[in-house]
Amino acid sequence: MKNLYVGNLPHSTTEAELRNLFEVHGSVEKITLITDRDTGRSRGFGFVEMTNAGEAEKAIAALNGTDLGGRTLTINEAKPKSERRSGTGGGGRRFGGGGSGRGRDDYRGHPRQPREPRW
Repeated sequence: MKNLYVGNLPHSTTEAELRNLFEVHGSVEKITLITDRDTGRSRGFGFVEMTNAGEAEKAIAALNGTDLGGRTLTINEAKPKSERRSGTGGGGRRFGGGGSGRGRDDYRGHPRQPREPRW
């Protein structure tokens, strides 16, 4: 079993189209197209799970860099979530100092009062 990442997909791509594209090279177990949580629109990438690792390698060699709907596909072996991110240890804030994230005019839940004019 091998999971493949398929990137730069046209947003109109369907699971059936992707299955047809990969089944030429071997048995496809599962297709997952990633969609935006809010809009339901395709995010332009997905995953294809192939039964045989050798067939998956052949599919990568044959399809990586090919054109689908005017876009050049990026296909490689999917990395587990824990291996994907490298670099900074914990993500989080990159700029500015620490602190509690509050500005100096934040009165901790109290509504800000308008100031009196200075003149």
